[in-house]
Amino acid sequence: MAAASLSHLSFLSNPSPRSLIVPSLRITSPSRKGRVGGSRFRCSAGQTGFFTRLGRLLKEKAKSDVEKVFSGFSKTRDNLAVIDELLLYWNLAETDRVLDELEEALLVSDFGPRITIKIVESLRDDILSGKLKSGSEIKDALKKNVLELLKGKGSKTELQLGFRKPAVIMIVGVNGGGKTTSLGKLAFRLKNEGAKILMAAGDTFRAAASDQLEIWAERCGCEIVVAEKDNAKASSVLSQAVKKGKEGGFDIVLCDTSGRLHTNYSLMEELIACKKAVKKVMPGAPNEILQVLDGTTGLNMLPQAREFNDVVGITGLILTKLDGSARGGCVVSVVYELGIPVKFVGVGEGLEDLQPFDPEAFVDAIFS
Repeated sequence: MAAASLSHLSFLSNPSPRSLIVPSLRITSPSRKGRVGGSRFRCSAGQTGFFTRLGRLLKEKAKSDVEKVFSGFSKTRDNLAVIDELLLYWNLAETDRVLDELEEALLVSDFGPRITIKIVESLRDDILSGKLKSGSEIKDALKKNVLELLKGKGSKTELQLGFRKPAVIMIVGVNGGGKTTSLGKLAFRLKNEGAKILMAAGDTFRAAASDQLEIWAERCGCEIVVAEKDNAKASSVLSQAVKKGKEGGFDIVLCDTSGRLHTNYSLMEELIACKKAVKKVMPGAPNEILQVLDGTTGLNMLPQAREFNDVVGITGLILTKLDGSARGGCVVSVVYELGIPVKFVGVGEGLEDLQPFDPEAFVDAIFS
């Protein structure tokens, strides 16, 4: 690759001590103390079917970390605890009152009116037809309804990374939703499962964004591509990162993008340019376009998700800050309303608190 074409970019990596310093490139090594520990799951990147195994290991990890999900949804679970009280002494004569209060509990937890009415009316029909005869049966039917809603429209919760390396994942979203932090935590998780990760600092709009991502790269022991010039185009940064990903034998390139309001159409058009630039270097890429949504906003996230999906075609969602919210029902709402699967949920501040989304674990966590 000609050095002249990379004059506005910097590659931060962890080279051998005798690495050459090329004039147009700045090559440094993350310190050892920033490296993260290994995982009990491990993949060999050189074997065929690497991405298939990686997806399987992430799914296994999700099922093994149910305690994190359980604790992360404690506020939503507290909101819905009234359902157990309602059903404890349920009798047929009080069906209307009980279902009215159950409806209120679901709405307060941001399940949304369409989903709430759908669930409650389904329960009402089954009760009146004699299919449900006890409070415990109603509770089981409630959980089953929610699980079917999640699986029916958002079944592909695993990352879809294709079969060619590097797989490219673009991370998009509005400012303040936890986009860059989510990318860093995702890099940590994927690297721990054996993937060779390259980060791309495509947020060229926010002054501190590249610095923030460089810190994450240091913590995870990952290489990163950053722009050296302030006026560098995001699309250029991402295209050069994917080129480096191909030449350097990386498994996955994680691309950060500038945070933007969904109503800012000029910035939204920049996302289209980023997507085209990546595809030009790697046909079929990006493999995933993940939108980060702030879980504390509840149903207000729906307009954002719709706009981003219309512009670039969102393939999956990362819902953050759910540990600080009692509005966990929004997970069901966004899947049902948009038909886009949730891939990861943020349930805490720690490095390992970005959890692969498992519908069964989620339903058990909010209704236990």
